[in-house]
Amino acid sequence: MSTTELFASQYLNEAKGIIDQLDHSAIEEMTQLLVKLRERGGRLFLVGVGGGAGHAGHAVNDFRKLAGIESYSPSDNISELTARTNDEGWDTTYSAWMKVSRLSDRDMLFVFSVGGGDLERNISPNIVRAVQYAKEVGASVIGVLGRNGGYTASVADACVIIPTVNPDMVTPHTESFQALVWHLLVSDPRLQVMSNKWESNKP
Repeated sequence: MSTTELFASQYLNEAKGIIDQLDHSAIEEMTQLLVKLRERGGRLFLVGVGGGAGHAGHAVNDFRKLAGIESYSPSDNISELTARTNDEGWDTTYSAWMKVSRLSDRDMLFVFSVGGGDLERNISPNIVRAVQYAKEVGASVIGVLGRNGGYTASVADACVIIPTVNPDMVTPHTESFQALVWHLLVSDPRLQVMSNKWESNKP
């Protein structure tokens, strides 16, 4: 067996281990909060940095189209994001965006982050500031996070922590399973209001 095949086996075996350890009750809590969000006509704001920002943009599509929840991500507007970074600094890029969007206690913030943010170590400070602002206005906070979840996990209303099965693979495993969890959420019959194309066009 080649080195590549050995690595693939290791990675996939670790993924199996993560699936076995995922907290189903945390996923259920997030599902119920999202159902209540839609029932009260609240909006969903999704944030992340790096891969998490990519997830946020993709998830906005899924929550809007499949779950019928009005959703937005500040990182989708690259002009505003870079202008705020240049003029005001990175830390407040997301919180300032949400202030203009009039985030309120009817809304929800959804965080995709490997570390969950840590101001003392200057890790994802814009996520921390966004979560702080959400809590300040009374918005719900949920997330799919890695390691110990950092600041986000310490104040979130519900979050899934992707278990660490290999400290050298925390980021790729976390980002892989962030996609799995949000796809699970929008596929839940309590949230899904529209089928995907291939499921609605069966042979």
